[in-house]
Amino acid sequence: MTLEKSQIDQLSRELMAAESSLIPIEPITDRFPEITIPEAYTIQLKTIETKVKGGAVIVGKKIGLTSNAMQEMFGVREPDYGHILYDNMIMEGQPIAMSRLIQPRVESEICFLLKKDLKGPGVTTADVLAATAGVIPAFEIIDSRIKDWKIKIQDTIADNASNALVVLGGQLTLISNLDLRLVGLVLERDGDIVATAAGAAVWGNPVQAVAWLANTLGQYSISLRSGEFIMSGSLTAAIPAQSGSSFRATFDHLGSVTTRFVSKRE
Repeated sequence: MTLEKSQIDQLSRELMAAESSLIPIEPITDRFPEITIPEAYTIQLKTIETKVKGGAVIVGKKIGLTSNAMQEMFGVREPDYGHILYDNMIMEGQPIAMSRLIQPRVESEICFLLKKDLKGPGVTTADVLAATAGVIPAFEIIDSRIKDWKIKIQDTIADNASNALVVLGGQLTLISNLDLRLVGLVLERDGDIVATAAGAAVWGNPVQAVAWLANTLGQYSISLRSGEFIMSGSLTAAIPAQSGSSFRATFDHLGSVTTRFVSKRE
């Protein structure tokens, strides 16, 4: 490892302080150019461990950077993952206050609710389908605690894969006889269509993304747990949000999810 434990602990504290103060930090990769991906995950896990010890509850996990659009946006060529905490869940219809975010962007995703544990290695798409209770239309609000989104993959991994908030839609759909590769998406901002896509934009198949996550975490003896939900990755490039904006993502067969942004908490 190129980083000492004290440096990992310090970077974790810096990221948590940036989240609290809304003052982003300079890119980690500028200060530590040799930081490895495993070290970045160690920083992320240190932050999550600290939050859980403080009472936070892990309710799901997220996969990021699965679509070509997102990989091109951030100049990476592989997915990443992060943890979703209960405190970061937003009810559909509840406005999102810009005052709690730094530089938010909106992603439209297909969310998997698990009814069985999944643990790699060797998890296939068939295993994911058998372990899925259903899927839900969802938004992930990503935000970077790194200044000006000047991130490399190590920066976003350390920053919990840039997760900020999650909004789940109100419809759970069984996926038997449903090919998620062909599920279409129309994303609207303030009533105007800003993007369209299909499920295949997520690594060829959102199911494959969940299998990748189970197998990746299996290397560290971590399971995807029954009852957890898994955000499978954005179908389109992330769309910047601003106060007063409203978003609707409508998925063929799956229903829709909406959210809106306001300047302060209402």
